[in-house]
Amino acid sequence: MRRWIVPVIVVAGCAFWAGTATMRADVTAAQAQASAAQVVVGRRLGLSHACGECHGGGDNPAADGWLQGTKSPAQEIKLGPMTVRPRNLTPDNTTGLGRFTERQIFNALRYGLRPGDTADVDITSMTPGQGNFPEHPHYLSPAMPWPGWRHMTDQEIRAVAAYLKRGLKPVVNKVADSDAPQDFWASEVTPEKIGPYPVAKYPTANEK
Repeated sequence: MRRWIVPVIVVAGCAFWAGTATMRADVTAAQAQASAAQVVVGRRLGLSHACGECHGGGDNPAADGWLQGTKSPAQEIKLGPMTVRPRNLTPDNTTGLGRFTERQIFNALRYGLRPGDTADVDITSMTPGQGNFPEHPHYLSPAMPWPGWRHMTDQEIRAVAAYLKRGLKPVVNKVADSDAPQDFWASEVTPEKIGPYPVAKYPTANEK
Protein backbone atom coordinates (compact mmCIF):
# COMPACT_ATOMS: atom_id res chain seq x y z
CA MET A 1 0.00 0.00 0.00
CA ARG A 2 2.82 2.37 0.83
CA ARG A 3 4.28 1.75 -2.62
CA TRP A 4 1.44 3.49 -4.44
CA ILE A 5 0.20 6.06 -1.89
CA VAL A 6 3.25 8.31 -2.28
CA PRO A 7 3.03 8.49 -6.10
CA VAL A 8 -0.68 9.25 -5.81
CA ILE A 9 0.02 12.12 -3.45
CA VAL A 10 2.74 13.43 -5.76
CA VAL A 11 0.44 13.26 -8.81
CA ALA A 12 -2.38 14.95 -6.90
CA GLY A 13 -0.03 17.68 -5.73
CA CYS A 14 1.23 18.28 -9.27
CA ALA A 15 -2.32 18.43 -10.58
CA PHE A 16 -3.29 20.94 -7.88
CA TRP A 17 -0.23 23.07 -8.64
CA ALA A 18 -0.95 22.97 -12.38
CA GLY A 19 -4.57 23.92 -11.78
CA THR A 20 -3.57 26.79 -9.51
CA ALA A 21 -1.01 28.05 -12.02
CA THR A 22 -3.62 27.94 -14.79
CA MET A 23 -6.09 29.82 -12.61
CA ARG A 24 -3.50 32.48 -11.85
CA ALA A 25 -2.69 32.81 -15.54
CA ASP A 26 -6.38 33.21 -16.36
CA VAL A 27 -6.78 35.88 -13.68
CA THR A 28 -3.68 37.72 -14.93
CA ALA A 29 -4.97 37.60 -18.52
CA ALA A 30 -8.40 38.88 -17.42
CA GLN A 31 -6.77 41.72 -15.47
CA ALA A 32 -4.65 42.65 -18.48
CA GLN A 33 -7.73 42.72 -20.71
CA ALA A 34 -9.62 44.86 -18.20
CA SER A 35 -6.66 47.24 -17.94
CA ALA A 36 -6.41 47.53 -21.72
CA ALA A 37 -10.16 48.15 -22.00
CA GLN A 38 -9.95 50.86 -19.34
CA VAL A 39 -7.15 52.60 -21.25
CA VAL A 40 -9.22 52.54 -24.45
CA VAL A 41 -12.17 54.13 -22.65
CA GLY A 42 -9.88 56.81 -21.23
CA ARG A 43 -8.51 57.52 -24.71
CA ARG A 44 -12.02 57.98 -26.10
CA LEU A 45 -12.95 60.35 -23.27
CA GLY A 46 -9.78 62.36 -23.78
CA LEU A 47 -10.54 62.72 -27.47
CA SER A 48 -14.19 63.62 -26.95
CA HIS A 49 -13.23 66.24 -24.35
CA ALA A 50 -10.65 67.91 -26.61
CA CYS A 51 -7.59 67.39 -24.38
CA GLY A 52 -5.32 67.84 -27.38
CA GLU A 53 -6.78 71.23 -28.23
CA CYS A 54 -4.72 72.71 -25.41
CA HIS A 55 -2.14 70.05 -24.54
CA GLY A 56 -1.01 69.36 -28.10
CA GLY A 57 -2.02 67.33 -31.12
CA GLY A 58 -5.47 68.80 -31.65
CA ASP A 59 -8.00 66.00 -32.08
CA ASN A 60 -5.55 63.54 -33.63
CA PRO A 61 -3.64 61.18 -31.31
CA ALA A 62 -1.29 60.37 -34.20
CA ALA A 63 -0.27 64.02 -34.54
CA ASP A 64 3.14 65.33 -33.50
CA GLY A 65 3.12 66.64 -29.95
CA TRP A 66 0.04 64.66 -28.84
CA LEU A 67 -0.58 65.69 -25.21
CA GLN A 68 3.04 66.75 -24.83
CA GLY A 69 2.21 70.26 -23.60
CA THR A 70 3.26 73.72 -24.71
CA LYS A 71 6.11 73.76 -27.19
CA SER A 72 5.72 77.24 -28.67
CA PRO A 73 4.17 80.62 -27.78
CA ALA A 74 1.33 79.78 -30.17
CA GLN A 75 0.10 77.17 -27.67
CA GLU A 76 0.03 79.55 -24.70
CA ILE A 77 -3.34 80.71 -23.39
CA LYS A 78 -3.91 84.31 -22.33
CA LEU A 79 -6.23 84.97 -19.39
CA GLY A 80 -6.18 88.73 -18.90
CA PRO A 81 -2.68 89.61 -17.73
CA MET A 82 -1.86 85.94 -17.10
CA THR A 83 -0.23 83.45 -19.44
CA VAL A 84 -1.17 79.78 -19.05
CA ARG A 85 1.05 77.07 -20.53
CA PRO A 86 -0.68 73.67 -20.79
CA ARG A 87 1.33 70.89 -19.18
CA ASN A 88 2.96 67.80 -20.62
CA LEU A 89 0.45 65.00 -19.94
CA THR A 90 2.63 62.09 -21.05
CA PRO A 91 3.96 59.77 -18.31
CA ASP A 92 7.51 61.11 -18.40
CA ASN A 93 8.90 61.01 -14.86
CA THR A 94 10.68 64.34 -14.95
CA THR A 95 8.59 66.64 -17.14
CA GLY A 96 5.21 64.90 -17.36
CA LEU A 97 2.75 62.97 -15.21
CA GLY A 98 4.97 59.95 -14.62
CA ARG A 99 5.82 60.97 -11.06
CA PHE A 100 2.14 61.20 -10.09
CA THR A 101 -0.20 58.34 -9.25
CA GLU A 102 -3.47 57.66 -11.00
CA ARG A 103 -5.23 58.71 -7.81
CA GLN A 104 -3.50 62.11 -7.88
CA ILE A 105 -4.63 62.54 -11.48
CA PHE A 106 -8.15 61.48 -10.42
CA ASN A 107 -8.13 64.14 -7.70
CA ALA A 108 -7.01 66.74 -10.21
CA LEU A 109 -9.94 65.99 -12.52
CA ARG A 110 -12.53 65.59 -9.75
CA TYR A 111 -11.47 68.42 -7.45
CA GLY A 112 -9.22 70.62 -9.59
CA LEU A 113 -6.24 70.05 -7.31
CA ARG A 114 -2.75 70.34 -8.71
CA PRO A 115 -1.24 66.84 -8.42
CA GLY A 116 2.23 68.16 -7.56
CA ASP A 117 0.83 69.94 -4.51
CA THR A 118 -1.68 67.30 -3.39
CA ALA A 119 -1.00 64.10 -1.46
CA ASP A 120 -1.80 60.66 -2.89
CA VAL A 121 -4.93 60.10 -0.79
CA ASP A 122 -8.63 59.36 -1.24
CA ILE A 123 -10.54 62.62 -0.88
CA THR A 124 -14.09 62.54 0.47
CA SER A 125 -14.88 66.23 0.94
CA MET A 126 -14.55 69.54 -0.87
CA THR A 127 -14.19 71.49 2.35
CA PRO A 128 -10.58 72.52 3.02
CA GLY A 129 -9.15 70.56 5.95
CA GLN A 130 -11.86 67.87 5.88
CA GLY A 131 -11.98 64.41 4.31
CA ASN A 132 -8.34 64.63 3.17
CA PHE A 133 -9.08 67.79 1.18
CA PRO A 134 -5.99 70.02 1.58
CA GLU A 135 -6.35 72.76 4.14
CA HIS A 136 -4.63 75.09 1.68
CA PRO A 137 -5.54 73.73 -1.76
CA HIS A 138 -3.62 74.63 -4.91
CA TYR A 139 -5.90 74.55 -7.92
CA LEU A 140 -5.45 73.98 -11.63
CA SER A 141 -5.79 76.97 -13.92
CA PRO A 142 -9.33 77.91 -15.05
CA ALA A 143 -8.08 77.23 -18.57
CA MET A 144 -8.38 73.55 -17.63
CA PRO A 145 -12.15 72.86 -17.69
CA TRP A 146 -12.10 70.48 -14.72
CA PRO A 147 -15.36 71.92 -13.28
CA GLY A 148 -17.12 70.11 -16.12
CA TRP A 149 -14.97 67.01 -15.92
CA ARG A 150 -15.75 66.54 -12.22
CA HIS A 151 -19.27 65.39 -13.04
CA MET A 152 -17.98 62.28 -14.81
CA THR A 153 -18.40 58.98 -12.99
CA ASP A 154 -15.54 57.62 -10.90
CA GLN A 155 -15.01 54.91 -13.52
CA GLU A 156 -14.71 57.46 -16.32
CA ILE A 157 -12.21 59.63 -14.49
CA ARG A 158 -10.16 56.57 -13.52
CA ALA A 159 -10.14 55.53 -17.17
CA VAL A 160 -8.74 58.92 -18.22
CA ALA A 161 -6.05 58.63 -15.53
CA ALA A 162 -5.25 55.11 -16.74
CA TYR A 163 -4.84 56.34 -20.32
CA LEU A 164 -2.53 59.17 -19.29
CA LYS A 165 -0.38 56.84 -17.18
CA ARG A 166 -0.48 53.63 -19.22
CA GLY A 167 -1.67 54.50 -22.72
CA LEU A 168 0.88 57.12 -23.76
CA LYS A 169 4.54 57.01 -24.59
CA PRO A 170 6.56 59.17 -22.14
CA VAL A 171 8.03 62.20 -23.87
CA VAL A 172 10.46 64.70 -22.37
CA ASN A 173 9.09 68.23 -22.71
CA LYS A 174 9.69 70.68 -19.90
CA VAL A 175 6.93 73.28 -19.89
CA ALA A 176 7.58 76.58 -18.15
CA ASP A 177 5.29 77.48 -15.26
CA SER A 178 2.26 79.60 -16.01
CA ASP A 179 2.53 83.28 -15.16
CA ALA A 180 0.25 83.54 -12.15
CA PRO A 181 0.59 83.65 -8.36
CA GLN A 182 0.41 80.16 -6.85
CA ASP A 183 -2.99 80.66 -5.24
CA PHE A 184 -4.38 83.04 -7.82
CA TRP A 185 -7.02 80.58 -9.03
CA ALA A 186 -8.59 79.83 -5.63
CA SER A 187 -11.06 82.70 -5.90
CA GLU A 188 -12.20 81.46 -9.31
CA VAL A 189 -13.29 77.98 -8.27
CA THR A 190 -15.75 78.69 -5.47
CA PRO A 191 -19.17 76.95 -5.61
CA GLU A 192 -20.76 80.32 -6.29
CA LYS A 193 -18.80 80.56 -9.55
CA ILE A 194 -18.55 76.98 -10.77
CA GLY A 195 -21.60 75.40 -9.14
CA PRO A 196 -21.81 72.66 -6.51
CA TYR A 197 -20.55 69.10 -6.59
CA PRO A 198 -22.40 66.81 -6.74
CA VAL A 199 -24.59 68.64 -9.23
CA ALA A 200 -28.23 69.34 -8.32
CA LYS A 201 -30.60 66.45 -8.98
CA TYR A 202 -32.56 66.40 -12.22
CA PRO A 203 -34.77 68.23 -12.92
CA THR A 204 -34.15 71.70 -11.53
CA ALA A 205 -36.60 74.58 -11.96
CA ASN A 206 -34.68 75.65 -15.06
CA GLU A 207 -34.95 72.27 -16.78
CA LYS A 208 -38.51 70.98 -16.49
